[in-house]
Amino acid sequence: MKDKRQKLSMLPRTGTLGTFSGVFTPSVLTILGIILFLRLGYVVGNAGFGRALIIIGLANVISVLTSISLSAIATNLKVKGGGDYYLISRTLGLEFGGAIGLVLFLAQSVSIAFYCIGFGEAVNSLLQGGSVVLSPRIIAFAAVSFLFIFAWLGTDWATRFQYVVMTLLVAALLSFFVGGIPQWDGAVLVQNWKAPAEASDFWVLFAIFFPAVTGFTQGVSMSGDLKDPGRSLPLGTFLAVGVSILVYFGVAVVFAGVLPNSVLGIDTHAMKRVAYIKPLIDAGVIAATLSSAMASFLGAPRILQSLAADRIFSLLNPFAKGTGATSNPRRGVLLSGGIAVLTISLGNLNLIAPVVSMFFLLSYGLMNYATYYEARAASPSFRPRFKWFDLRLSLLGFLACLVTMMAIDLKTGIIAVSILFAIFQYLKRTAGPARWADSRRAYYLQRIRENIFAASAEPEHPRDWRPQILAFSNDLERRSRLLRFASWIEGRSGITTVVRILEGAGAKIYRDRIDAENELRRDIQESGVSAFPLVMVTPEIEAGLNSLLQGFGIGPVKANTILSNWLNPEASDLHGFRKYLFGRHLRTVHRLGCNIVILYTDEKRWTALMERSAGTNRIDVWWRGDATSRLMLLFAYLMTRSEPWDEAAIRVLAINYENDSPENIEDLADTLNEVRIEAEPKIIPEADIQKITEISTDASMIFLPFRFWDNQIIGPVDVRVEELLPRLPTAALVLAAEDIDLQAEPEAGTAGEMAAARDAHDDADKKAREAQKDAENALRVAEAAKEKIRVFDETRASDDKPEELTRLEAGAKKAEMESEKAYRRAAKAEAKAQDAGKNAADLGVEADTDDRQ
Repeated sequence: MKDKRQKLSMLPRTGTLGTFSGVFTPSVLTILGIILFLRLGYVVGNAGFGRALIIIGLANVISVLTSISLSAIATNLKVKGGGDYYLISRTLGLEFGGAIGLVLFLAQSVSIAFYCIGFGEAVNSLLQGGSVVLSPRIIAFAAVSFLFIFAWLGTDWATRFQYVVMTLLVAALLSFFVGGIPQWDGAVLVQNWKAPAEASDFWVLFAIFFPAVTGFTQGVSMSGDLKDPGRSLPLGTFLAVGVSILVYFGVAVVFAGVLPNSVLGIDTHAMKRVAYIKPLIDAGVIAATLSSAMASFLGAPRILQSLAADRIFSLLNPFAKGTGATSNPRRGVLLSGGIAVLTISLGNLNLIAPVVSMFFLLSYGLMNYATYYEARAASPSFRPRFKWFDLRLSLLGFLACLVTMMAIDLKTGIIAVSILFAIFQYLKRTAGPARWADSRRAYYLQRIRENIFAASAEPEHPRDWRPQILAFSNDLERRSRLLRFASWIEGRSGITTVVRILEGAGAKIYRDRIDAENELRRDIQESGVSAFPLVMVTPEIEAGLNSLLQGFGIGPVKANTILSNWLNPEASDLHGFRKYLFGRHLRTVHRLGCNIVILYTDEKRWTALMERSAGTNRIDVWWRGDATSRLMLLFAYLMTRSEPWDEAAIRVLAINYENDSPENIEDLADTLNEVRIEAEPKIIPEADIQKITEISTDASMIFLPFRFWDNQIIGPVDVRVEELLPRLPTAALVLAAEDIDLQAEPEAGTAGEMAAARDAHDDADKKAREAQKDAENALRVAEAAKEKIRVFDETRASDDKPEELTRLEAGAKKAEMESEKAYRRAAKAEAKAQDAGKNAADLGVEADTDDRQ
């Protein structure tokens, strides 16, 4: 069955089309369509030449940006059939791909009817006044039938027909330019620069023009028929876009310099007024409509065929079959033709047309986003041969498409997005496992990388603590219960890794490792919990345990809790060597800083637990007021985040009080209020094994503290747990290796210590600088005093008073003493600043070490 699916999803492809025939021709013929001949003059006349240039420029910005994205992703993948659908699905996944593939097929099929009705109206206009007058609808039916023949025969015949159409288009454009250039007048262009007083809204005119640039991905739809898609798609698409930009700007310039806005704004056939040979314009209109319809007739069935080959919608599977060497999708051609005929029969297309246009915009937006997504994942496999690519351009293209949709028609845009989202949600629930490798996993891995580095750059804080569990299980029968319990105490905030340690050496043990890991994967999948498998081979258990606990994790994500089943009561030598080893291994775990949780249950207890109704569940926490008690209380709270414990009551049974006085009850209640966990406080004075049994025998889950005595495990009332556990329902023994601060404030922890150290250093540094300045000022005063004595000695006369010299000398001595004191104060301040800087550096704070000497 698997081989059959692979054959269906990998249809043979022997493409024969080159860049010109397979990409450039269908793309340029779709772009140079009915808007060019019947609406561009109207846009120039109503918008004014200046705003018309902006409209043409903005529309083509989207086509250029999307062409860049298309070129990058098309040269990074070997593009098979399906065009836009194939590229999006292989990047964003089958849900997005399937949704856009289905709506694009329907949109292109309906587009056949649009273009054929336009063809019918053009022919009907030419037949006015003749002896035979046919309705546009009948002409449209005839056009669909005519084009159906070429699509049925395959791309070779359709390509020959496209060359005829291109000849007519080129002739029509030459006739227009030959007739318009001699008439061109700069003064008329200046008059037409501004919009007329009664001009239409900018976005209304933009919406009228925008469909003109929506055909540049037609070549992508033909990707399965190309000889070299990786080369032809970017080259042909850029050539088509570049030629169309020149044509549209050129026609707009001629219009604005030949006819006044008053004529352009009301005459949709203004191109015939300018043309040198007017009938060629009629031929161009007919060719434009037929070429666009032919491109849609070729593209829609190939999207459907690729979608069916991927077996996303089982109803569409028969459409995967093709005919001939190029696997021509004739079944899809039949369905597209039927949809086109049905659409023409409905007559009024005004309600559907805007939504169809939005689907094309959605496909361009998703094409840009898919390329950005692929590049953003930074996968080593993203190596596009197209070098003029930047992921920011793809993001800009995505945003441009989104803004354009909302600006053109907010309501219609929301409808189109809602339809796409509905199909996406349907596929998310029904499509099953992925059928190919898309870019999502690479994107997730890149986010993991960035987030781990970001988390490691932030200081640890008690508020950030969450259980990172290593669940040890060698017993297949009891593993499912352990996995379920791990998911409960994890509380949707931690990570569980299920571990098996295989003891031994040699080639066989490594083969056993692969089997054991596959077994863990199956058990995890069957249990329905989120966990990772890990199998470790070691020649000796204790050494392997040491290595695992010290080396497990990456960056700040380290194991902090070990979960294990209690010893199998049916195993032999329970009270002997196995039990001794069990306790010794747990002591090793505790010494390495990991919290310990031991689950005690069996088939009978577990069945009774799972059969209890959610509203009757109760969790008992036996409290001793220590770190283990706080950890047990946190585990009990985390359990209430998951079913079936979301309605469970928590009861805290304290055995660390001498009596159950109101004061002690209030103290325990205050503790629970401070940690913000709803629980019923109850004090059990002089607790013993009998009281524990009587009080908790009807609980759903019991958390009990334990400690080590030698390598034995002692319960909460200094008895061996083997005497207590058989009397109780399902229970968990807990020993904390770290103190979980349930009342931690944001300012506490490493971050607060770092901030305090930084502040202390800044204050000490400021005082040192001030003391240094004071010392320098005191030194200048002392030097000034000495200078006064020197000047006095040099200038005094023999009869000068000796007391003046004595006064100056006393002042100088005092200034010198003050200077020495100031320098001693500065030295002390500098020493304190250095100590504060060292303390800050020890905590990881980068202190300012500017020289203050």
